[in-house]
Amino acid sequence: MASLSLKHIYKKYPGGVTAVSDFCLEIKDKEFLILVGPSGCGKTTTLRMIAGLEEITEGEMFIGDKLVNDVAPKDRDIAMVFQNYALYPHMTVFDNMAFGLKLRKTPKEEIKRRVEEAARILEITHLLDRKPKALSGGQKQRVALGRAIVRKPMVFLLDEPLSNLDAKLRATMRTELTKIHQRIATTFVYVTHDQTEAMTMATRIVVMKDGLIQQVDTPQNLYDYPVNLFVAGFIGTPQMNFIECVLEEEKGQYFLSFGPNTIKLPAEKANNPILKDYVNQEVIMGIRPEDIHDEERYINAMPDSIVETDVEVTELMGAEIYLYLVSEEQNMVARVSSRSKARAGDVIRVAFDASRIHLFDKDTEQFIIH
Repeated sequence: MASLSLKHIYKKYPGGVTAVSDFCLEIKDKEFLILVGPSGCGKTTTLRMIAGLEEITEGEMFIGDKLVNDVAPKDRDIAMVFQNYALYPHMTVFDNMAFGLKLRKTPKEEIKRRVEEAARILEITHLLDRKPKALSGGQKQRVALGRAIVRKPMVFLLDEPLSNLDAKLRATMRTELTKIHQRIATTFVYVTHDQTEAMTMATRIVVMKDGLIQQVDTPQNLYDYPVNLFVAGFIGTPQMNFIECVLEEEKGQYFLSFGPNTIKLPAEKANNPILKDYVNQEVIMGIRPEDIHDEERYINAMPDSIVETDVEVTELMGAEIYLYLVSEEQNMVARVSSRSKARAGDVIRVAFDASRIHLFDKDTEQFIIH
């Protein structure tokens, strides 16, 4: 088992393209760390540098206490699982899983023991005699994982391993991967652009944009305390609503106004001295869809944060409804109970839970208060 340490890592390509900039991260032993971000943000490049498949331009990388900048991939004691599975079509599942061990001249009995143990963990014992063409996508994914598990590497690297699966199977495999991580207790470094995967599986998440780390934290802290607009908008489905408004102050109380709408900040937020610097300035209010309510009991309980909106579209999601609203040319989404009577074309009042509001600086996009 091993920790990883990445110190001021850069990846620069010819022509002045910098894919990863000043990447600093300590990955703990047995951690399930997920790199997440939009396409082209540098997450896969970072994973490939950990694997040794890409050279590091600047910086130092340690696996455990060993500097591995110039260590060949085969000598790093890591195993990588790719999104295309990369199984040998002419070999059985057993031989696919055993292939790496045979190359290392592992004794036959040891190979058999390790493959059967991995197959049992992955619940694919009944597939060992089949060839890849006879397997489903989820079964191929388990075989690819099994091939990595039998090597007992110090670090698992997974590059979007679920992206080729359908939505239902992806959800199942998320749960399975979490169980596998718990069973084999090894360090996992996982790359995805799907923030649902990141939120459900990771012990910590690294959010990346344009080759730079934006924030590293637990899933819950990323959701509740995003450091900037990008993280706030990237984490959460539907994404956080962003509303341009002006911060006003009257007799020591603070209000957010857009058009005729005024929302009073509760005392626990208004007590923050930083707000004085933003009085009469435009700021960006962030509020999650689940913190906008259309039920009467909320509207009656929150008279200082009522907004009149037009309902443009409603989406029934089963247990809940997404209301797509507009007020003063500001679009927003509310996530409300499936009992909601709101319909497209209605004009309704909604209550913002002001205790859950985030404020961001309009120019720097950094958070002001949570």
